[in-house]
Amino acid sequence: MTHVKFARRPFEGSFNNFVDDVFTELPALFKNEFNYSERKGFIPVNVKENEKSYEVEVIAPGFEKADFKVNLDQNILTISAEKKNNVKNESDKQIRKEYHYRSFKRSFTLDEKIDATQIGATYINGVLILNLPKKEDVKAAATEISIK
Repeated sequence: MTHVKFARRPFEGSFNNFVDDVFTELPALFKNEFNYSERKGFIPVNVKENEKSYEVEVIAPGFEKADFKVNLDQNILTISAEKKNNVKNESDKQIRKEYHYRSFKRSFTLDEKIDATQIGATYINGVLILNLPKKEDVKAAATEISIK
């Protein structure tokens, strides 16, 4: 009887890599910084206020201006983006893919202080900046009341 010894099992390396990947990523689920809303497809947003306007910054690196869609329907401002260029090169071999672009959609309710006709948007270095100007306060002209 001949004893045959295998130097390596066929699935040993891939299973070990799988286990290593799972257990190195698992502690991230238990961290205090873990944000479940980001995993559901939300995108980070900063809102600033100054005396003349509000500024909404949407952090979306890797997107282009054409990927964004900003709508205002009544008093609801909706910001959405979808990456359109999924060009695959068949000659390239994907070794590891740790990130991907996913579409997102955020909605904000605007109050009567915002001048909806003057909203502007710019996209600079991965940040979409929306400028929401405040309406000018119309003050009644002071009138002098005569005493009778």
